[in-house]
Amino acid sequence: MVRRLFIPVDFALLSSANKSNRYCELDSSIDKRTSGFKRRKEAIRPKPEVAATLIQNALDKGLVADYVLMDTWFTHAPLIESIFEKGLFVIGMVKQMKQRYQYNDKLLKLEDLFKLVRPTLQKKDILGSIQVCLHTDNRTPVKIVFVRNRNKKSEWLAILTTDTALSDEEVVRIYGMRWDIKTFFKCTKSLLKLAKEFQGRSYDTMIGHTTLVFTRYILLEWNRRNEQDPKTIGHLFFLMCDDIKDLDMLTALQQLLELFKTMSKDSVSLSTKTLNSQLAQWFETLPSYIKGSLDFSMCES
Repeated sequence: MVRRLFIPVDFALLSSANKSNRYCELDSSIDKRTSGFKRRKEAIRPKPEVAATLIQNALDKGLVADYVLMDTWFTHAPLIESIFEKGLFVIGMVKQMKQRYQYNDKLLKLEDLFKLVRPTLQKKDILGSIQVCLHTDNRTPVKIVFVRNRNKKSEWLAILTTDTALSDEEVVRIYGMRWDIKTFFKCTKSLLKLAKEFQGRSYDTMIGHTTLVFTRYILLEWNRRNEQDPKTIGHLFFLMCDDIKDLDMLTALQQLLELFKTMSKDSVSLSTKTLNSQLAQWFETLPSYIKGSLDFSMCES
């Protein structure tokens, strides 16, 4: 099985809500044109706004995506709608909170929606799904898939997606790709010493250190992809095709020489008609690509 390539493309370090816990607070002494000012301004924005900005930055750089995967921290109506407006689908885990969803002109919580799919329960991890709308002004259609909680079989989890055409199995499969994020942070913290290999209280130093650690990870991931992942050898295939064509051309020329040798033994002098007839027979036995490269027609005089 081919392992997916995971590369971090952007990040944001958000500050504490308590100003007394912030390092290098944003103030008028910092030049507004610098990255330091922009990073500090970003750090005090709400998480959903920062997440939407990071996604937009990636799209502006030319990255192409179909889905945005989110955990329960971000799977809320305002951010879902913002991403949906960018032309991307959302797949995210949702909590059993007070939010309600529009279903047949009723506002229902997740617990109520789960009861509606109970008749379709099976002895599988996927318990069922239901299509509803976000309880917002634009009534964004979403699909909620209920899955069994493997850590506690008596409980269930809910995965929301704005791509209502996806099957339940495909929703679960795609959401499972979020595990790459977990392994990424585990690797950067345990192996690449994120936030452990230096001691500093400068916000700029934290940004620089995080950038260096993520860059190391990108280089290691790229090297792993080149060395370990099975890949096609299309270029080598076409080179071999050219070699085969050259060999066939050589064989065709050898056949032509053998034809002349045989004809010279049978008759001292050859008429033009006999020569053309023998060449025509030889020409018809050649592959089409060799015929095209020869570019001559047989004629009789």
